[in-house]
Amino acid sequence: MSHRTVRINELVQRELSDILRRHYQSEAVAMTITEVRVAPDLRDGRVFVSIVGTDDQIEDRLRWIKRQAPAMREELGRRIVLKYLPKFEYLLDRSAVRSVKLNLLLDQLDQADRDRESPKDA
Repeated sequence: MSHRTVRINELVQRELSDILRRHYQSEAVAMTITEVRVAPDLRDGRVFVSIVGTDDQIEDRLRWIKRQAPAMREELGRRIVLKYLPKFEYLLDRSAVRSVKLNLLLDQLDQADRDRESPKDA
């Protein structure tokens, strides 16, 4: 990935986060733009969104942000001048949930090792 693409990804992520925070504050309170990946030709992009809540809340918020995508893209176009403004696909970022599960599993393994190593009182 070129340095230019990385800079564009970071800029788009920062601006989309700001748009959510300023224009959709109450709806986007439990949402975070975790990553943006724009294609090198600037035609398409993926926006990864982390959402806190139950499974139903997460699905509702993801549908909501997809409905808001045209308005957010329009606002982004006013803020950023690029040859082409990418069409974004919004995807749920489940990496935080996976990392929590992985940490719990590692803690369980660590506890099991400590239980095996400690002398048993008999």
